[in-house]
Amino acid sequence: MGVEFGLLGPVAAWDADGSSLPLGAPRHREVLGRLLIARGRVVPVGRLVADLWEDEAPAGAVGAVRTFVAALRRALEPGRPPRQPSRLLVTDGPGYVLRASRGAVDAWRFEDAAARAGQAPPHVAVALWDEALACWRGPVLADFPAAAWAAAERVRLEAMRLDAVERRADALLATGAARDAVVDLRAHVAAHPGREDGWVLLATALDRAGRRGEALRAVARARDVLGGGGAALARTEARLLSPAATSATEPAGMADSVWDRAAASWDRSVPARSRARLHATAGLLRDLAVTGPDGLVEAHRHRRDLVAAAETTGDPELAARIIGSYDVPAVWTRADDPEGAGELSRAAARAAARLGPEGPPALRARLLSVVAVESRGDAAADAPLPRASGAPVTEPWRLRAERAAEEAVRLARRLGDPALLAFALNGAFMQAFADCGSAARRNALGSELTRLSVDHQLPGHEVLGRIVRLQALAGLGDFTGADTEAEEIDRLAHRNERPLAGVFTAWYRALRTCETEGRPAARRRYAHVLAETADCGMPGLTRGAAALVTLVPVLRGDGLPAPGDFAGLDPGPYRPWLEPLLLAASGATAEARQALSTVPRPPHDLLQEALWCVLARAAASVGHLPVLRRARRELAAAEAEYAGAGSGLVSFGPVSRHLAAADAALAAHASTGGPADDDTG
Repeated sequence: MGVEFGLLGPVAAWDADGSSLPLGAPRHREVLGRLLIARGRVVPVGRLVADLWEDEAPAGAVGAVRTFVAALRRALEPGRPPRQPSRLLVTDGPGYVLRASRGAVDAWRFEDAAARAGQAPPHVAVALWDEALACWRGPVLADFPAAAWAAAERVRLEAMRLDAVERRADALLATGAARDAVVDLRAHVAAHPGREDGWVLLATALDRAGRRGEALRAVARARDVLGGGGAALARTEARLLSPAATSATEPAGMADSVWDRAAASWDRSVPARSRARLHATAGLLRDLAVTGPDGLVEAHRHRRDLVAAAETTGDPELAARIIGSYDVPAVWTRADDPEGAGELSRAAARAAARLGPEGPPALRARLLSVVAVESRGDAAADAPLPRASGAPVTEPWRLRAERAAEEAVRLARRLGDPALLAFALNGAFMQAFADCGSAARRNALGSELTRLSVDHQLPGHEVLGRIVRLQALAGLGDFTGADTEAEEIDRLAHRNERPLAGVFTAWYRALRTCETEGRPAARRRYAHVLAETADCGMPGLTRGAAALVTLVPVLRGDGLPAPGDFAGLDPGPYRPWLEPLLLAASGATAEARQALSTVPRPPHDLLQEALWCVLARAAASVGHLPVLRRARRELAAAEAEYAGAGSGLVSFGPVSRHLAAADAALAAHASTGGPADDDTG
């Protein structure tokens, strides 16, 4: 409706242009205030009468309330046609209710901003606390200070305001802005001398501003006012009097303060729409992506806009540098945003083509590395995927991605640039899945990447190299070696603030539990890791992961899923390969065979062996020989590996066991004299 309401001060309402609406007489404003206090609940007419006339209501009180409401409706919706019901102040059963959104009421906006501030890091929290406190124009319902119906809400909101003032000051201290905090805290304790937390914050701010004498005097004054004070004040005084105490600002606070000042200087100094801003944004997104789930999501979201902005400049080299700058280590082979990954891969390929083979070799290597990394799995597919029931085919887009990875590594080696080579090796890893059974090759890539990163102090890529090794060693069944890598990954991640690395070690330890402690212990571990990593910012890894976990006991056994095993589970991206197995388990043989006839080949990624095993089990159960034979041929190269364990997520046991089951199914079909081939579904 565009109408906003005010409780934090005199009762008020404003139209969409910010102009005050004429609410009329005090009784009209009091009715509006009472309805706002109800927070979207119906207030019966009798309750309104009792609240407005606390002593004794006159005979015509009910009629008067209806008149007040009618006047308010005209004021709030001046353009409403006659006899059309109000959409704001609504009659509902025995009373009235105000239909206002949370963003339309200053008290509710204050609460929401305070909630966000309480969860934010200090330098962000200061701005959010300012936003929250700016909602206040005066005391709650200032024109009705004695209204009994407002007493509880007045006390609650005022307590929240005082807490907000103190928490804002605490956030200022954390950013190193002690001097800024002192001014507001002096006014705060003068107006509310009974707030011990306010005195503690003031003394702390004075101390950090280098004014210890004043800090001690503030403590003494607090003791007088509070009649001695509590434990918090005593601890503050002891700290100030301690011989080892220092007035220096805390290092973390100094870092945040420097960040704020430098960011402000940058914003003032660097012209809008300049190339420098594009380059700086690219660097910021690269760093943001490794800060944690929220940073990764934001980096992905803004990266596409940044590339689009660079391409619109008409400068091919600038666009190429922006596209090639995002060398964030990437380990999971299914893209979080396949559509976006495909777009970025094509943008990098376009930029490389514009520069040509004679362009700057380092820049070309970066662009080709982007092509290789972003073409992970099937993200860059430009045609329907071939069917699993057919013979293997060479897919042109995959061949281009593999060649891009090979050329990027070759250029980086020739240039002798360690950081560039690390990025290129990341692309080579993403393209190391042309066939099943690539764990040994990936282990070699991970080992080279780890050595390179250690020698040249590239901690982010060292973490990547060790995760690649962890996955490859698990795929090879060397769980002792994988355990060692997991420990080192956790140590590096802690030291270098790489929280997302813990997602992979947590999943690996669940897999390891399954191998060593059995299914009951693994079930508990997997339940925990599914919950802990659900919001890790990597949907390419987590979506459908619960279905993979549920498949573990099925594929490690010999049968089909039990009815209800997958009820309520979202298979996510694994649905095409899981569906034939579930149809077979339900007895829908014809439907399972039809699904097998049309299912695409599994993606060339960390789970391709696992998904071929799923298809082999389904095909064997319904006698679909083309898929069974194809799965058997694909898995043969991975005979010495553990199915799925190369992902670091789940293990379906030795591939050799699945091959033996496929051979048995093929032999059984041959012995029954069935047709030599059958792809009819």
